[in-house]
Amino acid sequence: MARETSIVTPERFQQGFSYSAYIDQIKVNKARFEGFYEFQVKPEDAAALKELVARPNGPAKMLVLGEDWCGDVIRGMPMLARVAEAAGLEMSIFPRDDHHDIMNEFLKNGEWMSIPVAVFYTKDHEYICHWIERPASAEREIEEIGEAIRAENPDIDEQEFGRERRTRTAARAADWQQDSVTELRELLASSIK
Repeated sequence: MARETSIVTPERFQQGFSYSAYIDQIKVNKARFEGFYEFQVKPEDAAALKELVARPNGPAKMLVLGEDWCGDVIRGMPMLARVAEAAGLEMSIFPRDDHHDIMNEFLKNGEWMSIPVAVFYTKDHEYICHWIERPASAEREIEEIGEAIRAENPDIDEQEFGRERRTRTAARAADWQQDSVTELRELLASSIK
């Protein structure tokens, strides 16, 4: 959980990558990131996000932790970039594996280094809230997809299982990206004082 005295100072926030700079330096999955970046924030979501940003203690900055090898990041970070663009948020990206000190403030359930993480701050760099990994719909459906694959083919090897799961989860990606936007809107609306 975010601590009262975060190591993410305004100066540290500025040291992260912009989305385009992050994409330029990644080593794997660049084409997959580009494909998921085709996601568009709906006009009604963009309007709601802009209204949240306009509030006196609304978000102005979004810090994102991620890694280019993670499926949730490949799907989620492009969506977060689109949210930042639609809302007018400054986005700063940090590779998780080089920034464990930041990651340790935002562990999932206080235990797991799940990514992506999106942390929202006011213009004065006051912590508002954070969102981790994937929407609840994806959490539920990923488990269901895995169970269905194993039920259909109990002897499937792990490599083939991984390929089939990736194919089936990719088919759900656009819905999960939209569900993430909905969750972000609700989280921000309930967190802004």
